[in-house]
Parts: sequence; structure tokens; C-alpha cells
Amino acid sequence: MPQEIQQSKVSNIQDWMANYWDIILGVASIAMAMILHKSGNGYLATLFASIGIAALSLTVAEVAEILSQRLQEPYGSFVLTFSAVIVEIVLLYIILLEALHTPEVLETVKGGIISAVIVDMNVLLGLAVFVGGLSFAHQEHNKETSSAYTTILLVTAIALLVPSLLNQTEHGEDTIRQASMLIGFLLLFFYVVIIIFQTKTHTHFFQATARSRIFRIKKKMNENDETEDDTYIFEKFNNIGIFLTIFVLIGIIALGAEVFAVDGIKMAKDFGISAGLSGLVIAIISVSPEIFTAIKAAKNDQIQRVVNIAMGASVVSILITVPVLLFLAYLSGIDLKLDFNPLQVGALLLTVILAWKTTDEGHTNYFEGVSHLMFFISYAIIAAYY
Repeated sequence: MPQEIQQSKVSNIQDWMANYWDIILGVASIAMAMILHKSGNGYLATLFASIGIAALSLTVAEVAEILSQRLQEPYGSFVLTFSAVIVEIVLLYIILLEALHTPEVLETVKGGIISAVIVDMNVLLGLAVFVGGLSFAHQEHNKETSSAYTTILLVTAIALLVPSLLNQTEHGEDTIRQASMLIGFLLLFFYVVIIIFQTKTHTHFFQATARSRIFRIKKKMNENDETEDDTYIFEKFNNIGIFLTIFVLIGIIALGAEVFAVDGIKMAKDFGISAGLSGLVIAIISVSPEIFTAIKAAKNDQIQRVVNIAMGASVVSILITVPVLLFLAYLSGIDLKLDFNPLQVGALLLTVILAWKTTDEGHTNYFEGVSHLMFFISYAIIAAYY
């Protein structure tokens, strides 16, 4: 009997660790990052901060998933999408604040904005399609969804091109600044149109919207039982409790982001890391939970979920992140303009074109995944030396 009790305790500990490892790792890593930051060990502080941000971003997505399951579509998917982009906005804004002391940080922030889409559409989509393609010769998805998303992304990329083109003319800083603000308002208006399109007039285009953007190891207590004995504590919270939990988690992420911004920028200077490569690192940290989720979905032959994660997150990442950062920069007295360099704009346009070509037929294979990964590696090499 004592042996059975011991085994039961071990099993309970394993289940507890499986449910809360991300919170433990995230909080511990950020706490360690703050300690290392105060002791002057900036390199290790940056490393632990990045681990903590990625782990707690996973928790935010998990908690948001619980709320999304209680809401009807498409509102459930909106909760999941915003939970992902909020972390990105917090991370980029705290880095943006460093521009008050180090103006060149603005290039890192702009690189992070573009890199979020580059990583979503090439690393996330590429890895998931490749892994899924190794198990299944062809994986089918709703081509109407990908067609709509690639159209939105192409129009958005062209809009972002406007201030960049003006930067190559004789127009002054004021003109580029005004054009950037106008584009920001235009992106918000476009997003409102998209919401109407998605929820009112053409809902059938998005019927297969992904319902899961998480990666949590979860053990079933009884495989044959229709109801799963789930002891995940956040599922017992009401909606207000879940909102407060997300708010607290994002607050902890902000603490880690502050350490990451200060020490990470110093480390980038010390090692001569370019703004483009720094932006890629930021994007990979914020997107990492979704990458794991997409790979798991692809292995389960759920490529539609992968398409929605990659393209849906990319759309919201630009249409929400850009206007919000412009507004926050204005309030903070920071001169943020959308004058992206030719490499960033070109890579964004080519990414959209590549995604259009690999998803327009409604099925994918491992070769298309390799194509996206090849594109990303090529971009990363150029960004490192640009």
C-alpha cells in the first residue's frame, strides 16, 4: 500500500510539472535575468530573459485558449490572435523606449516588425509544412483562407512601401513622418474592413479557423473516458479571472523584456550584431510558442491550423502592431517612422509571393516547407551583413 501511495504522489508530481513547467521556467528565468542584470552580467541576463519571455508567452497562449473555447467563433480566434500579438507589442515597445537614449534602436524595432512576418511565414510555416510533409505526401487546407490572407498581406506590404519610397526622394523628414501616420490609420481602417469581411459577409472563407495556438504537454487520466480529468487550475477561473491572469503574465514578461532590451542592445553593440539580425532574434523569441504548436498540428495532419496560425498572426502582427507602436512612440516622444530599408520591404513582398505560390492549390508537401526555410536562411544571412 505505501508503494502505491508513493507511485500516486510521483504521478501527481509528473502531472503537475507537465501542466506548469512553462510557468516555473518562465518566472525562474526572468527572476534570474533580473539578478544577473543587477550584478552586471548582461550576456547571461539577456539569455535568461529571452528564455523567460518565450516560456511565459506559451503560458499566455495557453490561458487565452481556455477563454477562446468559451466564446463562439470568430471571437475565440480573435482572443488567441491578440494574446500572441500583445506579447510582441510589449517586447517591441520596451525596446523602443531605449531609443530615448540610443536612437539607432529604432532600426531594430522596425526590423522586428518586418521580421515577425518573415518568421511566421517562413520559419513557422516552413518547419510545420516540412515536418508534416515527412509523414504525409500531401496535406490539404482551405485554399480560400490562404488566398484571402495572402491578398491582405500583399496589400499591407504595398502600403508599408509608401514611406520607404518617399525616403528615397527629396521629401524631408516631416513628409515621411506624416505619411507614416497616414499609413498607420489606413492599416487600422483596413483591419476593420477585414473584421467585417471575416465575421459578417464572407465567413465561409474562414470556417476552418484554428482553435488551438498552444503547445502544452497534458496527460489523460483515462483514455477511454469521454471527459478528461483536467486539473489545470486556470480552467477553473471565470472569464474575469482569466483576463487578470493574462494581464499579470504580460506584466512579468514586461520585466523580462526590460532586461532583454537594456542588456540585449548592449550585447548587440559589443558583438556587432546588425539591426536586421537583432529584429530576427526578437521575432523568433515572440513567435516560438506558435512554432511548436504549428509543428505539432502538422504532425497530426492539421495543416489548416498551421495556415491559420502563420497567416492570421502575420496579418494581425502588421495591422495592429504598426499602428499601436506608432501611437505609443508619439506619446513617448519618439520619432518612429515607417521608412523600412529596401531589404526589409523586398523580403516582405517576396515572402508574401512565396506563401501565395506554396498555398494557392490547397495542399502542401515537404518540398514547399524546404523552400520557405531556404528563403529564411538566405534572408538571415543578408540581414546579418546588411
